[in-house]
Amino acid sequence: MKQYDNVTCLAGVRNVSTRPFEPYDELLCKFLNDLSVELRSHDDSSAYPDVIAFSFWCRKANITKLKTNFKNGETRLGLGVVLHITPSNVPVNFAFSFVFGLLSGNANIVRVPSKPFPQIGIICAAIDKLFADNKYKEIKAMTSFIKYEQNDEITGMFSANCNARMIWGGDVTIKNIRKFPIPERCVDIAFSDRYSLCVIDVLSIVKLDKEKLIKLSEKFYNDTYLMDQNACSSPHLIVWKGKGNEELKERFWKAVHNTVKEKYQLADINVIDKYTSLCKDAIELKDIRSFKKHDNFVYRIQLEKVSDNIDRVRGKFGHFYEYETDDINSITHIINSKYQTLTYFGLNKLELLNFVVKNRLSGIDRIVPVGKALEMDIIWDGYDIVRSLSRNIEVK
Repeated sequence: MKQYDNVTCLAGVRNVSTRPFEPYDELLCKFLNDLSVELRSHDDSSAYPDVIAFSFWCRKANITKLKTNFKNGETRLGLGVVLHITPSNVPVNFAFSFVFGLLSGNANIVRVPSKPFPQIGIICAAIDKLFADNKYKEIKAMTSFIKYEQNDEITGMFSANCNARMIWGGDVTIKNIRKFPIPERCVDIAFSDRYSLCVIDVLSIVKLDKEKLIKLSEKFYNDTYLMDQNACSSPHLIVWKGKGNEELKERFWKAVHNTVKEKYQLADINVIDKYTSLCKDAIELKDIRSFKKHDNFVYRIQLEKVSDNIDRVRGKFGHFYEYETDDINSITHIINSKYQTLTYFGLNKLELLNFVVKNRLSGIDRIVPVGKALEMDIIWDGYDIVRSLSRNIEVK
């Protein structure tokens, strides 16, 4: 590949080796566990919950479980070189994307965000430290973490020389990346703009004592405020199963407000953006029943009904839309391919699975309890990533 002076290599090498491994090769698994140990021992890691979560995901027990679930008698090898275009607003996404490519057996060129997130430095430094050990020379030779400002020539060059691309970002980003020619057998996996919702059984709130209610509010906080609702899996729409229980809803939101007030740093500029968004909703939304706020930390727009295009309306920094219904099937008309994650509390997961399958919905790829929205996994956006990034060698 052509070299560019304005490409900064943060870890690994400039020219990657292209010889693939089998998915979950023992060397790859050992490397990830050592990375987990290294990150957890780093003095600065504890300041960043997303770094700790990533290191916990890479630990031996989790990788062994994934490897056990993956085995089905197939013989597979990685596709070759995977180019990762990672989002600019989620600091640790680049690391998960790399791990997905590595576990699939591939060489990886990972473009990290240009923004100076401390998490990037911590993770890349830990990886480079492991690469200094000769036992990981093969992984080092097939890995490159790079940073560069927007440059079509550079992105085009990498695209022309890869076997797969992992493209994380909005719809505009994906369309822009896809304009670059790729080899005929190159595989594109695109993670586009998605929309998520949360379903709560209102009567389940009455069963919670003070301690359990606080726990629930903290889990909800993790799903939403940790990423300012920017994550594709963070809910914007809250669907209450059960009508006419305003007191129980208030109990829930009061607990959320207390948790947010204690943990969340709401910048002045975000207060202005949030209020501007509220004013826009007041002008454009036709189905608003009422509006409630808990200081500047929680905005709640209660809807009389949910329109087919509700997924176009998105909150940030604690701006939510609420709808109540006695029948979860009443919202089937809003579910389209944009919908990714459904978080739930107080409902049976099989009931929600049937809701998706029996109604033959085109959207909702994940159904997870409240508190699990941001947990990355090798099944994401409906893709089995390891299988998508590896080839099956048929033998008869």
